[in-house]
Amino acid sequence: MPDPAKNAVQDVSREQLADLLNEDLSREYQAIIAYVVYSQVLKGAEFMSIAEQLETHAHQELKHAITIARQIDYLGKMPTVTAKPVKTSEDARAMLRFDLDNENETVRNYRDRVRQCEALGEFAMAEQIRQILTEEQDHQIDLASALGEEVPNMSFSR
Repeated sequence: MPDPAKNAVQDVSREQLADLLNEDLSREYQAIIAYVVYSQVLKGAEFMSIAEQLETHAHQELKHAITIARQIDYLGKMPTVTAKPVKTSEDARAMLRFDLDNENETVRNYRDRVRQCEALGEFAMAEQIRQILTEEQDHQIDLASALGEEVPNMSFSR
């Protein structure tokens, strides 16, 4: 049976890694925009705590974007300036769901990036992405808790 983790790292060149990191950077920009907006428009007593957390997440996502942009530059490519589209809704739960779905995708992608960096011998880059991954997983926990859900099991998803 093929190992999905192994398939994620097969034949990835430095140039392909830079392209994948640019996709990740677009997702970081998306997260910054979403967290800024969502933190300000969530209404109701049940969402006040998560609204404050989303403001903190926005600051963390900006740091992630800077780190990823630095790695893309290190790999000899220009960091993207385009964000992925941001979904909005009048429904607070729907917005939190959008965020959780995006964080799930981000965690999956960064787990792949760590393996890809290591396969290329880019161990320092892998470590920087691992640090980002830790915060992204904390975001998952915050969002799942706000939604009253279990944190998604990302161990074997892809």
